[in-house]
Amino acid sequence: MGDTLNINNKAQQQNTYDAIVVGSGISGGWAAKELTEKGLKVLMLERGRDFKHIVDYKSAPLDPWEMPHRGMPTQDQLKRHPIIARTWGKVEPIIDYWANDAEAPYVEIKPFKWWRAYQFGGRSILWGRQSYRWSDFDFGANLKDSWAIDWPIRYKDIQPWYDHVEEFIGVSGSAEGLPQLPDGHFMPPMDMTCVEKDVSARIKEKFNRSMIIGRVANITKPLPGRTNCQFRNRCWEGCPFGGYFSTQSSTYPAAMKTGNLTLRPWSIVTRVLYDKDRKKATGVEVLDAENNQTYQYHSKIVFVNASALNSAWVLMNSATDTWPDGLGSSSGELGHNIMDHHYNVGASGDVEGYEDKYYYGRRANGFYIVRFANLFDDKRDFLRGFGYQGQGSRYSWSREIAEMNIGGKYKDALTEPGGWTVGMTGFGELLPHHENKISLDKDKKDKWGLPVLAMDAELKDNELKMRKAMQEEARAMLEASGVKNVISWDNGHEIGDGIHEMGTARMGNDPKTSVLNKWNQVWDAQNVFVTDGSCMVSSACQNPSLTYMALTARAANYAVEELKKGNI
Repeated sequence: MGDTLNINNKAQQQNTYDAIVVGSGISGGWAAKELTEKGLKVLMLERGRDFKHIVDYKSAPLDPWEMPHRGMPTQDQLKRHPIIARTWGKVEPIIDYWANDAEAPYVEIKPFKWWRAYQFGGRSILWGRQSYRWSDFDFGANLKDSWAIDWPIRYKDIQPWYDHVEEFIGVSGSAEGLPQLPDGHFMPPMDMTCVEKDVSARIKEKFNRSMIIGRVANITKPLPGRTNCQFRNRCWEGCPFGGYFSTQSSTYPAAMKTGNLTLRPWSIVTRVLYDKDRKKATGVEVLDAENNQTYQYHSKIVFVNASALNSAWVLMNSATDTWPDGLGSSSGELGHNIMDHHYNVGASGDVEGYEDKYYYGRRANGFYIVRFANLFDDKRDFLRGFGYQGQGSRYSWSREIAEMNIGGKYKDALTEPGGWTVGMTGFGELLPHHENKISLDKDKKDKWGLPVLAMDAELKDNELKMRKAMQEEARAMLEASGVKNVISWDNGHEIGDGIHEMGTARMGNDPKTSVLNKWNQVWDAQNVFVTDGSCMVSSACQNPSLTYMALTARAANYAVEELKKGNI
């Protein structure tokens, strides 16, 4: 069986593998699973702590009132997490799942919220689990609009890998037959509430738009080693039941079952080792985050899956004697074309007439309004489109807090479920602007003396025009559906806050304009693969993680085939 290295005693032992995977999150876990199942001996490197399934989900079995600070973060936690302190993630159960921003700072040339999870499993514990396929509307968008560069693949190239991923992770959802949102291999869908069904029907009738239940990687039927979703809606604390996909619950057990995986936590990969004579990577250099010692590990192939920004950081630090700006920089595109999904814009209101209705549990999902802008006969004054995610539910207990009541009337009010409300938030596509970029700031260092990233990215005119439409359309759909007291908002968006950062090492057909080829290989070192958000050429408006997983599985299959042929 694979094991976790005893770093103090075995740091120099078994330092040669068939493959090295940098990162243990959503795409890194998939790389490890696919490569080990194909017979390769794999070393997975995680820069943060080990984080064990079930055992380390400390708050998951607790009731809210059992939390030491009743869910509120301490001042010490806020000091360690100054970036997260600016977000809605600053809650006691999970604030320490996020990276220590004080130890690993970055420079904000423009405001940038970077949500990082430096622990085994990365953000696969914390992700929103919404899982949507992309269509050829998305893969062909850059070419159609003459924007940036064309994707080197189309839907037909990735479709079998979407199948492969969905069948393993389990995605619940409904088949809708929509060309802009291809159907997949779904477990039975979760149910919409009565209010959501009503609003959905009215939106269909009045606008011919599709509001469906979210397609989510929460399973509704058991899978091996995993119990179906329990409707607790506490996913981001870690699910003891394995009710949703994470590295811990899914890909890691599968990889360990092969006996081919070794996990090394506390391992900051500082660079890919590059042999300029052979034009190949030979492995990676690791800085041990606990003892500050440097080690080298060697392999035939390297998968870089440290997340879009950190993967670019690793490449920028690699092979600088050959390329001053790093491995993969020969095109001038490494670190550029930062994308995210911009949100914090939407509408909500009250729904009357369903006071005698309720629903079961706390559904870990919501509804999804499928993109309609700039598709078919819809034309706008901006490029691309947006979708909405939302929920229709009864008011929570907190509705009465503002009244500041006490005594019997207050208690009586909280015995009633309250009225119904429905709300939605837009998620819009952000174009790949070359000038939206990251770079190394060698004057500022982190706890380990390593240079940090400087973030220089912002919404441009296209996104600002889109946000106006996102707000107006949200209000219009709710009002047309009979929702009362509708309010709409646009709270602005800092890049990174969507937690869908992409684009720093894009794929392409030409090494002069891209960092990776159509198989996710670095043009400058074809035994190095990058399959996380770095590789994205455009952002679409759907959540991207399912696409990362499919691209990773596809690249891993290709890598093993090429390895067997002696081509890499």
